[in-house]
Amino acid sequence: MKRFSRMGSLVLLAVIGFSCGSEDELSEKKAALESLKKEYAALATEIEALEKEVAALDPEFGKETRKTVLITTVEAEKGTFQHFVEVSGAVLSKKNVNISGEVSGRVQEIVAVEGMQVKKGAVLARIDAESVQRNMEELETQLDLARTVFEKQERLWEQEIGTEIQYLEAKNRKEQLEKNLASLQTQMDRTTIRAPFNGTVEMVNVRLGELVQPGTPMFQFIGDSDLFIEADLSERYIGSISRNDEVEVRFPSLGVAETTKVTAVGAVINQNNRTFKVEARLPDLPKAKPNMIAVLRVRDYQAEDAVIIPNYLILQDNKGDYVYVVESGQSKKRYIKRGMVYQERTEILEGLQGGETLVDKGFRDVGDNFNVSIAS
Repeated sequence: MKRFSRMGSLVLLAVIGFSCGSEDELSEKKAALESLKKEYAALATEIEALEKEVAALDPEFGKETRKTVLITTVEAEKGTFQHFVEVSGAVLSKKNVNISGEVSGRVQEIVAVEGMQVKKGAVLARIDAESVQRNMEELETQLDLARTVFEKQERLWEQEIGTEIQYLEAKNRKEQLEKNLASLQTQMDRTTIRAPFNGTVEMVNVRLGELVQPGTPMFQFIGDSDLFIEADLSERYIGSISRNDEVEVRFPSLGVAETTKVTAVGAVINQNNRTFKVEARLPDLPKAKPNMIAVLRVRDYQAEDAVIIPNYLILQDNKGDYVYVVESGQSKKRYIKRGMVYQERTEILEGLQGGETLVDKGFRDVGDNFNVSIAS
């Protein structure tokens, strides 16, 4: 047992010694690698500085020593640049009305329900007309007597019997009762609430048995025709849009977009949100409904013969914005002045004339006066 214990101790000491030796060697190698990296970085900096100094004195040396970068190119576009602003609006109806009662009485019947689509003249509700009916029956009785008296008086007058005043009184009595009956008939008709045009019952504001008076709102009714689009536009665009301008309108729920025209521009700024109203004609879309969301795309800026480039090509340094232009097989830094930006395109006001070849893919790998090779 002692022999085996002694042998185990020797093995353990050997393993520990080997392990310590390996750790020391690894630490030495790491330290050496770190030292070489620092020396390499310092040498690379010195080499780059010397190359710049030599290249400044000998341009041919710079062309020979600088590596060639493989790139693709894109041309600075010359054309019409347009900027648009998008604003959410809604489909509204000019036939959005409150239907009120015109006579007093209790609601006897409610035919319409919310969301119900009806045709012009369809019955929406009925008001109790018992008192009007009784008055009509009484007047009809009186009118029958008045007609009989008038007819007899008329025959006597034709035979030159009686006085003219008797004839005129009988005639006046009959005509007055006819007018009164016609008035009651009008009231009778008004006890039946009908749809004024084709549309949808948006809201029912009365209940069965409720007492209503003339002017009491009973239904909110929206017509299917005369629909338009209304949106609130920021006051900063007050001079950018006018009547008859073309706008694009998109309906997210329908997945369609159409071009239409502005029909009205508000002249008053809302003090609460600093916006003004814009109305546009609704395109011929049978599925469009009142209160549906619509997104208006309004053009607020346009420039003819503008220089246009992709946004992602523009870089920045302490001096400002710049792009790389390919000239004589080299990339050249060109400082520019931006204009308006819309989606992925930028208008260039200064620095480019249009038609220049710009570095596209690889634009982050090149610098000023780098040799470049354009990939086919």
